[in-house]
Order: sequence, then structure tokens, then C-alpha cells
Amino acid sequence: MDTPAAPITAHAGKITGSYLTTQDGTQIYFKDWGPKDGTPIVFSHGWPLSSDAWEDQMLFLSEQGYRTIAHDRRGHGRSSQPWDGHNMDTYADDLAQLTAALDLQKAVHVGHSTGGGEVTRYIGRYGTSRVAKAVLIGAVPPIMLKTGWHPNGLPVEVFDGIRAGVLGDRSAFFKELSMAFYSFNRPNARVSEGLRESFWLQGMMGGLKAEYDCVKAFSETDFRADFARFDVPTLVMHGEDDQIVPIDGSARITATLVKGAKLKTYPGLGHGMCSVNKGIINGDLLAFIKG
Repeated sequence: MDTPAAPITAHAGKITGSYLTTQDGTQIYFKDWGPKDGTPIVFSHGWPLSSDAWEDQMLFLSEQGYRTIAHDRRGHGRSSQPWDGHNMDTYADDLAQLTAALDLQKAVHVGHSTGGGEVTRYIGRYGTSRVAKAVLIGAVPPIMLKTGWHPNGLPVEVFDGIRAGVLGDRSAFFKELSMAFYSFNRPNARVSEGLRESFWLQGMMGGLKAEYDCVKAFSETDFRADFARFDVPTLVMHGEDDQIVPIDGSARITATLVKGAKLKTYPGLGHGMCSVNKGIINGDLLAFIKG
């Protein structure tokens, strides 16, 4: 495990309309909702989705007076599709440039799945000078891959299968993946075909290269050193029936590695609980933000 270096100073990207242009010329699409003088809540989305995955939370919190910001990760959604940079360091750098360009202060950073890794690496690289609180939901840290120090991780063959699905027929793969993502494959589940189609559409908006490379980023990145930078209130939320990021290899460990973190688990809920169970998640988010 690496020791974290001194925090990096973020350069502000250039904003034109709803796009941030980063230092390497990548255009990052973002939404900025709610009153501009409200406490900023910044959302980082999961794979292979976009900022659209956060609209249930953004609308709810903006109506409570908060400023909500969410971006499409490079290569995903409406952002441009550069060939390189699909790794956690660059994802964190893009996020840092966005927060600097918007001059966000005392922001609450919320990350789901891969986005939870992005938030963790952002704090690891840039510290918490602009951060008031952090929320990790169904998040990939400390690492998804099974290793010698992480026996509860998933074998590399799982991620090789994801890569094969993306390369073979990602359209069909995303449709199939949506069933486990939202726990629609469980007995007596109430399946929303509309939500499955939204998942498919968001996935198909992204670039093939970006989505392929991101599998390595979300599965093999070791976030343990980043946790040493966490010195703000942190909430770790995870569904106990998460079939995508199993809780025993993620949240239960993360909560022991982040000083003072609070772990909140949800019996029977899955990876897509921000959409399927949005009423529960929105209420708990609001309580933590206000607390």
C-alpha cells in the first residue's frame, strides 16, 4: 500500500455553458441545479452510467434548497471521448477541475459504485479543503479485486467476463446487467422496464474504449492510502443484497478504514437502490447532510 503524497492543488478548468474543458482538452458535461447560494452537493456516478442516474437525488435535494452538481465522467454520457485518461487519478483530476472552476466550498461529495472510488481518490489526491462531508453508496473501495490482503474480493475472471461482454455485444450485455444491478432478478421483484431502458441508454451513450478501460479502474484500484486523507464526516451506505459490489468486500471493510465513518446497511436492497428505493435513500442523505 502506498503512502499518500502531499495534496495536489487543483487547476480550474474552463467552463462554457454546461461543459468544462479540462487541461487535456476533454469536455466534461455537467448539470448544476438548485439555488446557487445553496450548500453544494456533488455527485459522481457509477459505471456505465451518466449524471442522469442522479436525477432523483438532485431534484429532491434541490427542492430542499441545496445546489446539486453532477457530471458525466470522461468517455461517458455527453462528455467527450478521449482515448486516454480512463483511470481513477484522471477521474479525480477532472472532478477537482470542476469543483475549482465552480469555486465550490464546503461541498458534500456523494459517489455511487465507481463514483465512490472517484470521490475517494479525489480526497486522496486533493484533500478536504473544499469538502465538508462524504457519502459512499454501493462503492467499490477499498478494492473490488480479490488479492492476498483482500480475500473477500472478486476473482479477476469476473471482470474478464465484464470486459468480454462489453467487447462482444455491449448492447445486449447492458440489458442483461440491468437485472442484477436493480435486483430485478430476485423473486417477487417489481421490474421496471423503463428503468432498465434508461440504464441501457445511458450505457450506450458512453464510448466503448472508455467503458472497457473503466473496468480495470473500478476493479483493480487500491484505495487504502486515500482513506488516510478522510477527515470529514463520512457516511457509507450499502445494500445488503448488492449483487454488483458485494457488501462484505467493500462497505464493511471501508467503514473500518475511514476514521469515524458511519456504516448504514439496507437489508434486501441492491446496487441500484438510489433509483429503486429512492425515497429511503433520499431521506437518509438529507438527514446526513443536515446533521
